[in-house]
Amino acid sequence: MKLMVFDVGGTEIKYGVMDENCNITDKGYVPTPMDTFEHFSQVIYDIYEPHKNEVKGIAMALPGFIDADKGLVLGSGALHYNWGKAVGPLLSEKCGCPVSIENDGKAAAWAEYLKGSLQGCTNAAVFLIGTGVGGGIIINGEVVRGVHATAGEFSYINRDPNLFGQYEGFVGSCCATRGLLGTYKKLKQTDEAIDGREFFRRLPDDPIAQEVLDDFALKIARQCFNLYWLLDTEKIAIGGGVSRQPILIDTIRKKFDEMLQVCAFRNVLTPIHMDIVRSTYGNEANMIGAYMAYTRKYQ
Repeated sequence: MKLMVFDVGGTEIKYGVMDENCNITDKGYVPTPMDTFEHFSQVIYDIYEPHKNEVKGIAMALPGFIDADKGLVLGSGALHYNWGKAVGPLLSEKCGCPVSIENDGKAAAWAEYLKGSLQGCTNAAVFLIGTGVGGGIIINGEVVRGVHATAGEFSYINRDPNLFGQYEGFVGSCCATRGLLGTYKKLKQTDEAIDGREFFRRLPDDPIAQEVLDDFALKIARQCFNLYWLLDTEKIAIGGGVSRQPILIDTIRKKFDEMLQVCAFRNVLTPIHMDIVRSTYGNEANMIGAYMAYTRKYQ
């Protein structure tokens, strides 16, 4: 079965035609509309329409607290025009086909658990580093949603009570790509516009970049440590665009191991064995997970 799959982000919408073996064709991306739902739905329709005779429906991953059964975005996420809207049914009406929507972090969790780096786990999590921080939790082999669909929204975890009134005090800022690049620019005392690719290209020759990477990895390692104790996770998969950089995963693992050596409770940490791994599907995890969410809903 082929579906039109979408990964809606705060910057761009990635799309493609996917089959049951997760092969993606006709891939592309367009800027994400930031003004109205009508503009957003028209962009989706314009991408879907040329493929309507070869696909059975639309599977979409997008930010926000999502009631996947009703296709309803309850709130949050970068796209304010989706808040409180039945995005799934509205898109289904406009496009004339079945539509499923799933939170992007939960979609990635489905992909990694069913086909990727979290296969065989009972309890696990994905930690997605992007414009913000996405996440998904697997407990007893099921993706956890919570009463308000907020389970796994790691962005909203406070990491510094002294910064509770500022975005910088939360995981969604300090552990996101913007936090990495913002810290680098601050220490370099520059307004130079660089992206994640350029930052990692400067390693290891730039000592400030190395310092920033070490600090960034430590912040993520601390959250992995907290997730272990909250959920008894066997693995945590790091995803998002920067997860393609092997040095990032290696540094997070190094910082995690160093933390275990100095922890005040290290005498009870002996039985801990948790793997920090790279997401198998990287930037395609959300689309693959969206496909799986569709099949669970309609088959």
